[in-house]
Amino acid sequence: MLKIVLIDDDPISTFITEKLISKYLHEPFQIYKFEKAADALKRIYNISPNYLFLDLNMPEMNGWEFLEQFSPRKTSPEIYILSSSLDQRDINRANDYSQVKQYLSKPMINKYISHIFN
Repeated sequence: MLKIVLIDDDPISTFITEKLISKYLHEPFQIYKFEKAADALKRIYNISPNYLFLDLNMPEMNGWEFLEQFSPRKTSPEIYILSSSLDQRDINRANDYSQVKQYLSKPMINKYISHIFN
């Protein structure tokens, strides 16, 4: 079973992402949703996700801080930054993290999901 983690403080974005994943993924999966990156960081090692979708702009702990503290142990999930920021500096910074597979702009759209899961 695939395990997918969504870390985003925007419930609408999380809802859209979850619905698109459900539409395109044709194998058993479980989605774990976190509104706070710090909460996700506490539980992620027990989840061992295959995929992780991470928002950048969140209160308390942002996506960059999460990436600095997250070090995969058992598995290395494919990490996708999912952000409303179109700032080229953010895109370039995301490329500095080897574990980040791709920088995607919100809202999540069909072509992203079909590309990721095909």
